[in-house]
Amino acid sequence: MAVGQLAAGLPVSRSAVSQHLKILKDAGLVDDVAQGTRRIYRLNPVALAALRDQLDTYWRRALAAYSDVVQAQEKEK
Repeated sequence: MAVGQLAAGLPVSRSAVSQHLKILKDAGLVDDVAQGTRRIYRLNPVALAALRDQLDTYWRRALAAYSDVVQAQEKEK
């Protein structure tokens, strides 16, 4: 989608959407192609899957650590 299309559905300015897209592009999470005077953005599914894997790993570790703390507290009772 173009920046204008994305901004139309969001409660932020077009400029803010452009700034966020630049960050996402720099992180490799979105790609863009020129189409006339506009840039069309799309998600990078490979990078998004890698990010999802990292977040899943983080949450699994965090939940396991929390579970360990709760179990340790239960044993102390």
